[in-house]
Amino acid sequence: MAQNRIKLASGIELDYVDEGPRDGPTLIFLHGFPESHRTWRHQIAHLKDRFRCIAPDQRGYRGSSKPQDVASYTPDKLIGDVFQLADALGIDKFTIVGHDWGGAIAWGVALTGQMNGRVTRAVIANAPHPIGFSRLVWTNRHQRESSQYMRTFRDTANDQLIRDHGLGGMLAKAFEGRLQTEDKMEPEERAQLLRDWENREAAFAMINWYRASPLYVPELDEPYEIPADRAPPALPPLAIPTLVIWALDDHALPPENLEGLEEMVTDMTLVKVPDCGHFVPWEAPGAVNAALDAFLARTS
Repeated sequence: MAQNRIKLASGIELDYVDEGPRDGPTLIFLHGFPESHRTWRHQIAHLKDRFRCIAPDQRGYRGSSKPQDVASYTPDKLIGDVFQLADALGIDKFTIVGHDWGGAIAWGVALTGQMNGRVTRAVIANAPHPIGFSRLVWTNRHQRESSQYMRTFRDTANDQLIRDHGLGGMLAKAFEGRLQTEDKMEPEERAQLLRDWENREAAFAMINWYRASPLYVPELDEPYEIPADRAPPALPPLAIPTLVIWALDDHALPPENLEGLEEMVTDMTLVKVPDCGHFVPWEAPGAVNAALDAFLARTS
């Protein structure tokens, strides 16, 4: 997939791929941590005959702009990048597709876009709803234990690991070998990812996504109840057609994240993918592509 480069109204520059017919319905794909637009390689190859598929390397990743201050990665700026990208490409309405951190931003893009009429559909893959997750990290031991890596990322005492070893040093400490990509990713993809992690500016930028997030992850011994000053965000229900794809063997995001989701997403299609870990777009591309085909046809 050939990459292009574009400057947003904010001054941020993004590398992106743009495949498929320019007059087709537009899908904007958002990757997660610690990857790139390549997260969606199988889906773009599958859909580009029918849809215009746009996938940026998000702010802080690969060749895109990498401001080094934490404040540049607050959710409002990351959500704004998506709408500014659409503006710069002359796209009025689009479907947002996101995985992991890209899914977290996709929730925000969808909630904003349903109000301004620009986002017609949403597809979320293994990315928890902001209300549900902010509850679960307080009340569910499994989720709290699985989220302790975020505390490692946010602790600036670990920054020397990045300076010495790139992002891989931080990942090794946070996950202790549990990232689970070695046996499922194509060797050439893994080799490129490892090269990406060597870039120190990109590594700190990626970690800044976690440091800028308003989400608080409690320590393991804090009470298992939501404090009054940590109430989940007040958000309206998401009412546009939404496909949620959830791989059930995700060590970072257990299936409890699906509980009560139908109250927060009123037009939801849920597809569960068994025997698959966190990186569902490339670990189970057939299942993801089939779910996309059915959902996009039904909601066209």
